[in-house]
Amino acid sequence: MLVIENIEVTYHHTVQALRGLSLEVPKGKIVALLGSNGAGKTTALKAVSGLLGLENGDIGEGKISFDNKNIIGIEPDKLVRQGLFHVREGRRIFSEMTVEENLWAAAYALQGRSLNPDFEVIFDFFPLLKERNRILAGYLSGGEQQMLAIARAMIAKPKLILLDEPSLGLAPKIVDNIINTIKRLNIFQLDYKIQIY
Repeated sequence: MLVIENIEVTYHHTVQALRGLSLEVPKGKIVALLGSNGAGKTTALKAVSGLLGLENGDIGEGKISFDNKNIIGIEPDKLVRQGLFHVREGRRIFSEMTVEENLWAAAYALQGRSLNPDFEVIFDFFPLLKERNRILAGYLSGGEQQMLAIARAMIAKPKLILLDEPSLGLAPKIVDNIINTIKRLNIFQLDYKIQIY
């Protein structure tokens, strides 16, 4: 599903952030990229999702293919429409919008794909979000905000979800819930065509 071959990433044409990273994400599998702070995990995900350019980053060497297609240089919004969704570190929800409005914002990714958002599937998966549907997302707990971030990815009906630090800043009990959610989501993808990275 995803193949990274020997990529090199620099920022501002001078600071090398990654060198020689290679990995594969097989279809239907959960793959974790581990490393200390500053090791380049987030940079690797941004390289895959096309977000490096927003921070003056550049892939100097190597290849990245998603679903057997070279994706280096493809704009992030086009990658989302091709089925690759990046849930960024810090959740990045729209705090001044309701839960439902956040989900509608993610439905933008369905334009041009002849697909409609399926909120009921999301609410079946995350019943708590259905209860809080009309609440401003900024008032949700950290764990609920992470659920919403994952739900927005699900609305886009991706083939692959990149999760950057999904447990960052959450209490240990909530971290367990998020890990279980990722496992459930990977099982759920068999019917819903989603894979997790």
